[in-house]
Amino acid sequence: MARLIKRYGSRKLYDTEESRYISLSELAAIIRDGEEVHVVDNASAEDVTTVTLSQVISDEGRRGESFLSKDLLHDLIRAGESAVSNGVRQIQEGVDRFVKRSLDKVGPIRQAREEMNILKQRISELEQALTHLESKDKE
Repeated sequence: MARLIKRYGSRKLYDTEESRYISLSELAAIIRDGEEVHVVDNASAEDVTTVTLSQVISDEGRRGESFLSKDLLHDLIRAGESAVSNGVRQIQEGVDRFVKRSLDKVGPIRQAREEMNILKQRISELEQALTHLESKDKE
């Protein structure tokens, strides 16, 4: 579940898990630690996560810590939301293709194992039948 952060009219951020106000850089640290966050406006309960995360990126850029190049930011603005959506879609399609190819490889292996088990069982039955016939010949 996402960590709930409340944003007040004064633009202060309140971390409900730690019961204290946090800065944008502290919010960035929480996210870098692998946590998902959900930021809501305290007065309206409106989801302001996207706006707040954009502010985190902007704040880091002002401090010279931005990990996004100017070219990437220009491309994102030009393409709008579709750039991100298309990127996510392409990644998802790639993962889907990889999983399908992997499963296609597993299917024949599973079938070969089942056939080997059947053959082992038949060999065992034939060995028992031969042993039985050999014992009859000795009598």
